[in-house]
Amino acid sequence: MTEFALLIGQGFNAVSVASILLLAALGLALSFGLMGVINMAHGELLMMGGYLTYLTLQYLPHGIGYPIGMLVAFAGTAIFGAILEVTLIRRLYGRPLDTLLATWGVSLILQQAARSIFGPIGNEVTAPAWLAGSIRISGGLLRGLDLPVSRLFIIMLSAAVLGLVALLTTRARMGMLVQAVHQDRSMAEALGINTRIVDLLVFAIGSGVAGLAGSALALIAPVTPTVGQSYIVYAFLVVIVGGLGSLLGTAMAALMVGLFSAGWQIFTSVSTSDVLLLVFVIAFIQFRPRGMVSIRSRSLEET
Repeated sequence: MTEFALLIGQGFNAVSVASILLLAALGLALSFGLMGVINMAHGELLMMGGYLTYLTLQYLPHGIGYPIGMLVAFAGTAIFGAILEVTLIRRLYGRPLDTLLATWGVSLILQQAARSIFGPIGNEVTAPAWLAGSIRISGGLLRGLDLPVSRLFIIMLSAAVLGLVALLTTRARMGMLVQAVHQDRSMAEALGINTRIVDLLVFAIGSGVAGLAGSALALIAPVTPTVGQSYIVYAFLVVIVGGLGSLLGTAMAALMVGLFSAGWQIFTSVSTSDVLLLVFVIAFIQFRPRGMVSIRSRSLEET
């Protein structure tokens, strides 16, 4: 393998990791960016999506089992997110510290439940035949480069989900209602918009997207009770750097964080790369406190 092929391969891996970060951060961009809810259990929704995909594949053939597992992961985590919003989150709006502590407690409960049901050892999801193997380049500057089909699928999946969420929030009627509530909740209520239903739908969709992230992650890493904790911090960093409530900023920040982290891992260890990433984010928000793409709204100005 040539040095250029090695560099491109590392960049490709960074983009695939950034795609998972994007899926994880999209849910936070909706719940945290649009609703102001600090959901510390968001990583466990990702973990839940991975386990739901794993369980689906235990009962269905692997050829069609994985696509159905993705649907089950989305639906299952969306339903759980809706239940969580109705029973807990709704009672804590406007109390960010209480919300943080309560959802942190939920995350610990979900982790322990996963350990009790599946054990502490990771469970692997076998990719179906149409996602197995890789595309190998045998000539030119990229000689020896292998592009795993599963990672290509993750990149395309994240792009498709980003497009669907953007279409939903900008073109569909529900998206217009979400924007109205985000811009001015009091005025939206005065105009007859049921903000409780909007909050419920936003939180459920954000939870479902996190489940999809877990389903995608299961293709390249075992599903463990703590897998969500490995991505929740990165997802929050992506949302903050991208700009609260901005889907475009979230996508740009996910790519930047993924490339930055993978790039430094070529020269340093993983822990050192994480430290450098945190320093970079702190320095970045000193110059861009509202993130890469700034969206002004009364709800953000009041927080």
